[in-house]
Amino acid sequence: MKILITGGAGFIGSNFIRYILNKYPRYKIINLDKLTYCGNPENLKDVRGNPNYRFIQGDICDRTVVNRLSKDCQAIINFAASTHVDRSIADPAEFIRTNLYGTYVLLEAAKKYGLYRFIQISSDEVYGSIKKGSFTESSPLMPSNPYAASKAGADLLCYSYFTTYRLPLIIIRSCNNFGPYQYPEKIIPLFITNALQNKKLPLYGDGGNVRDWLFVLDNCRAIDLVLHDGSVGEIYNVSAGNKMTNLRLTRLILKITQRPQSLIEYVIDRPAHDRRYSMDCSKIKYLGWRPQYRLREALIDTIRWYQSNKEWWRKVKSRIPWMPRLESYNKNEP
Repeated sequence: MKILITGGAGFIGSNFIRYILNKYPRYKIINLDKLTYCGNPENLKDVRGNPNYRFIQGDICDRTVVNRLSKDCQAIINFAASTHVDRSIADPAEFIRTNLYGTYVLLEAAKKYGLYRFIQISSDEVYGSIKKGSFTESSPLMPSNPYAASKAGADLLCYSYFTTYRLPLIIIRSCNNFGPYQYPEKIIPLFITNALQNKKLPLYGDGGNVRDWLFVLDNCRAIDLVLHDGSVGEIYNVSAGNKMTNLRLTRLILKITQRPQSLIEYVIDRPAHDRRYSMDCSKIKYLGWRPQYRLREALIDTIRWYQSNKEWWRKVKSRIPWMPRLESYNKNEP
């Protein structure tokens, strides 16, 4: 199979490319990535010499490039997206352009060349927050920020191409991923690298926001399964059942890195910060998928990776153009 993977120089995409090349030696991968601030060719330096791997720097909004690369492929897996919520709040325009219009360009190419599969990589954030219970694939989409709204819009557009054009399409929505090569403005790599530098860990609000954490290789296995055995027109939730508050996660990172809890710094919460995410992933479990990595062990492995790859993250961190505001406050004040 020849697969066009978009956004493959990013965190999940690069891990997936490495996973596929190792598991399927005969598969050919074309990696189309614009190399924006979070796309890093160093994420895949170990596969550059693989004859089945080809990198193209380009924009998924460019019809000419997308059509040229798609016509010889059997599948498209769309990882390409602007993803950081804080950035979307500050400037939504690029999120709408890439996440929605870019997806449209890819869908048109898949339709034009009659591809075997189109896999849209989505997020649990499209559902919004839930006080108790868990979202299923049929739950209404209630995004709370421009990033989530752009992903929800892309999901709806994808589904319309299935219903209208019978495009062989599948949507996969995963919970928060973590692991090697994650851009260090996300909470886990930011807090790990800050801890290793003995810097403050800026925790939003009271730290009570609940997230479900999925090790990236478990997500790669889920995407692989859906690509080969998933049902066309379906949506699959992927979650690991590792729900915990951000405060508990922060304390765990500090404990593993042997840093003092006094490094926690409470900062002003971001607008419309979803309180709790939770998804029911019974549908993909019916296909045979189960998470293989336990949270604590996978977090230890991730911390070890960042400890062993300081050159990678120091270089990346030094050129992060914008970080969340870090106004601290006393959480005991009214």
